[in-house]
Amino acid sequence: MTYQPINLREKFYKFSAHWSPKIIAQMNDYHIKVAKVQGEFVWHSHPEADEVFLVVQGRLEIHFRDGAVTLREGEMYVVPKGVEHKPVAEEECHILLVEPAGTVNTGDVLDEKTAPNNVWI
Repeated sequence: MTYQPINLREKFYKFSAHWSPKIIAQMNDYHIKVAKVQGEFVWHSHPEADEVFLVVQGRLEIHFRDGAVTLREGEMYVVPKGVEHKPVAEEECHILLVEPAGTVNTGDVLDEKTAPNNVWI
């Protein structure tokens, strides 16, 4: 067996689409994903699962119906299951997500920003 680290910078170079998470690893029943985001996403929730956002590059705001949290490089936030939220990035932002395998990016909402949820890079 060979042991190789996962290089996040290399993974981000492999795609350009915004709001289209790519799987880079699996840990038990969880996928670790990377995504490039810019602009406003859709209001949505994940009724059955928490969602981890970690900012690798840039700045991300996560809006809630009663407030917001701003994440800068190296910061993370866990959105609890069932909490409606809307990520927003004024400039392109690179994020790492941790969520159960099979989680759809738009959660309980299906629209033009719903991405395939099983794309590995």
